Amino acid sequence: MAFGVAGYFALRAEPSTWFVAAAPILLAMALMLAPRHAHAAWVVGLAAAAALGFASALLHARAAPPPLSPPTRAVMLSGIVQDVDLLPEGRRVTLGEARFGPDEAPQPRTIRLRLRASDPARPAPGDRISVRALVRPPSAPAYPGAWDFQRAAFFAGQGGSGFAIGPAELLPGAGEAPPLAATRSLMEARVDAALPGAAGAVAAALLTGGQSAIPREDLVAMRDSGLAHLLSVSGLHIAIVMGVCFWVVRLLIAGIRPIAVRTDGKVAAGLAALAAGGFYMLLTGSQVPMQRSFAMATLVTLALLAGRNAISMRGLALAAAAVMLVDPAALLGPSFQMSFAAVMALIAGWESLRGPLRRLAGDGSWWRRALVAAAGLVLTSLLAGAATAPIGLAHFGRLQWYGVIANAIAVPLTSVLVMPAGMVAAVAMPLGLEAPALAVMGWGVEGVLAVAREVASWPGAATGARPLPGWGLVAFMSGLTWLCLWARRWRLLGVPLMLLGMASGALHRPPDLLVSGDARLIAVAAQDRLWLQRQPGASAFLRDQWLRAHGLAQADALPASGEEAGGAIRCDAAACLLRPHADGAVALLLRRPAEASPCGRAALLVAAEPIRLRCPDTVAIDRFSVWRDGPHAAWLGPEGVRVVSDRAWRGARPWVPPPPRPRVREEMPPAPVE
Repeated sequence: MAFGVAGYFALRAEPSTWFVAAAPILLAMALMLAPRHAHAAWVVGLAAAAALGFASALLHARAAPPPLSPPTRAVMLSGIVQDVDLLPEGRRVTLGEARFGPDEAPQPRTIRLRLRASDPARPAPGDRISVRALVRPPSAPAYPGAWDFQRAAFFAGQGGSGFAIGPAELLPGAGEAPPLAATRSLMEARVDAALPGAAGAVAAALLTGGQSAIPREDLVAMRDSGLAHLLSVSGLHIAIVMGVCFWVVRLLIAGIRPIAVRTDGKVAAGLAALAAGGFYMLLTGSQVPMQRSFAMATLVTLALLAGRNAISMRGLALAAAAVMLVDPAALLGPSFQMSFAAVMALIAGWESLRGPLRRLAGDGSWWRRALVAAAGLVLTSLLAGAATAPIGLAHFGRLQWYGVIANAIAVPLTSVLVMPAGMVAAVAMPLGLEAPALAVMGWGVEGVLAVAREVASWPGAATGARPLPGWGLVAFMSGLTWLCLWARRWRLLGVPLMLLGMASGALHRPPDLLVSGDARLIAVAAQDRLWLQRQPGASAFLRDQWLRAHGLAQADALPASGEEAGGAIRCDAAACLLRPHADGAVALLLRRPAEASPCGRAALLVAAEPIRLRCPDTVAIDRFSVWRDGPHAAWLGPEGVRVVSDRAWRGARPWVPPPPRPRVREEMPPAPVE
């Protein structure tokens, strides 16, 4: 199924809806072949699963509303508040039924809007808001092949984002909000009032799933220490919620004799735990890790009630299939990949290490049990970290080296203190008695933050590295899956694939030259450094993305004149001659209109302004090129120049905006003759 979903997104043109018919046809063929030709049925069944994944992605794309084209000027934006995110400064609202003016029709997609930090308005889900704002569509990828923000927004139902340039006017309770949105907003406000600062923001994130209020420095510390997964509510959190609920309900039933003799406490506690897990998933916004975790938890609970094996690869596969059917685009994101890879590695690791751990337990004495618990904690961090580190490298270009140490302290603290106290606080909130429980939760969160800050401050705690390319990530995931699924010796055939995937960053050659979509930022890579020409208004976010693509921490400015990078860069006031490789092609970066013809001087011409003079047999990237086709990347090798635009990379897909049309000025009618 995953290969089918990935195959749909890898296309450069939208396929016909008739491809949906392939899945049932192949499934019928597999069923017919099964009685007599088991191996053939197995192969056809795999093809049917891939066709099902392809069809799921195709149907979701066809059902999604078209992207929006917000006005380029400031408008009076109005809509129904669907969600409210607390920020370190101010608030951000998600609007449904958004209108770009009082006489405009409501839009089918949501708009995310950041209110002014000084705005006294306190919107709540269900309120109608009206504010003067600037709205922009989702941004294009930072470079060809980078993360596609427009695709992610297309499948998430988002139409754009913006910021308010005036005060907001509210009409309370004028519309409907998603289920539990008001509850989530109220809980965040109560937690923020009881625990101001970073501890309250993290506590609110654990209870409601919103991370927007966490200060940036603490987010960086959690990321660099390997504890960022604690902020993304997922398997650990739902396991704690459902586990605590299960044992509390079972204890209550066992303590009341008339109920205990008439009720199966295990079944009742299991159903109560499922209800608590489902409520927690909805409360936190039904994010992908929570969908996977709740699907797995449901299967585990049903297996326990039926006396079957609770945790298995089959259960994980069913959970993955369910998520891909509900949200196929989630497959491309790090959340899905890291979540399933970690659980798959843990299940396979437990199957392999169950015998040694039992021998370590020995006679069951207390010190042996403590030793097994410590070994299990370390092995859990090692297995999950080894499975997810290459995925994090592929998406974020960073490696955390001390994650095992940080998790060995922070995970037990979260499991024993933070989440149980948070559950008590959530139950006590309707009575207004949450303050003591939130105080205890705050102590635990402060401990987790202290661990994150300390570990992140260690030398080399997080280092940048060149990200894995897409094919390298596919190779690693295929090898990991092969290694984890099989129980016989041929499982080791997955190891070479994993090694190839992890080495793909060194085998992959990033672009030698990059031009942003507005041509305000131009970069050339030479001598393991990145050199930038940056104009006023250039995006710092794009710069960081380009640095991450090359595995670098900082960039250098192109010189005003002189040579750099061992002569690979030669600049004067008019132009820069760029030759990143000694045996490669040459590019000419024009800084101002050329006084003499640039033809014949280089195989590639680059300029932030339109290039008026076109040269035969010379490729040009200028302001018009990026305006039409988005960011450009170029490789300058011995074989010549290869240029790829974002439009050529992504093709004609529903989430890719059509090529812009030049504006044509209307001719003025002739003046009347008297």
